[in-house]
Amino acid sequence: MAIEAVELVVTALAAGAAAGAKDTATTAVKDAYAGLKSGVRRLVGREELPDDPAELAEELAEANVGDDAEVLEAARAVLREADPDGKYRVTVTDSQGVQIGDGNTMNLSF
Repeated sequence: MAIEAVELVVTALAAGAAAGAKDTATTAVKDAYAGLKSGVRRLVGREELPDDPAELAEELAEANVGDDAEVLEAARAVLREADPDGKYRVTVTDSQGVQIGDGNTMNLSF
């Protein structure tokens, strides 16, 4: 679950940043994104978050983001608000070899 949670939060942060940068961003998007960033800052214990998604993912994994229901719900809220058409509404449980996003490539060996 930790990897899925990390990917969820990193994706939500990116989606919130992209949506919030638009002039058409709603207050709900901006508020959800601000709440997520606040929760992530609390979780990792620092004010400035890394710009590098891989570095951020590592910090989130070390902080056990999968155990923080508040941050996970905040990430889901950002994705709901930033993507009301549901492109990123994904629920994954007990799975292997799952990718979320566009333009992915995967080679699997089970």
